[in-house]
Amino acid sequence: MTRRRPAPADEGFTLLEVLVALAILSLAVVAGIQLFAGSLRLLKLAGEHQEATLIADEKTREVSALVEGHETGTEAGFTWERTIQRTEMPAELVTVTQKPYEVYAVTVRVSWDRQRSVEIATLRTAHPPGPGDTTTSPRNP
Repeated sequence: MTRRRPAPADEGFTLLEVLVALAILSLAVVAGIQLFAGSLRLLKLAGEHQEATLIADEKTREVSALVEGHETGTEAGFTWERTIQRTEMPAELVTVTQKPYEVYAVTVRVSWDRQRSVEIATLRTAHPPGPGDTTTSPRNP
């Protein structure tokens, strides 16, 4: 029995097959690089949001005297604005005590990159200032 020798076309890949394989591989590599770059941008943005939220929380907590007003400042490349406003106490919560409470809305907005911002708002209670008293002490920090 004689063995048949394979034809030269059956021994390897053609140039066209190699080019198609390289084109598919290059498309996959480009798509992978774009996904990786997109993930890095989202990771950076998430870090910025986290840092802005921490700054807003810090500026909310550092209020010691509840006095109506507006403050601004910068910290670590972020711009913050803090607003304290006295708000009306709902009728259901009004107490008939010797020292009634006042409710203040504390709002802190932290901005960066001209279009991104985080805002935290909370309510705080305090006794109204007495005669000769210039500060209002917070009840629920």
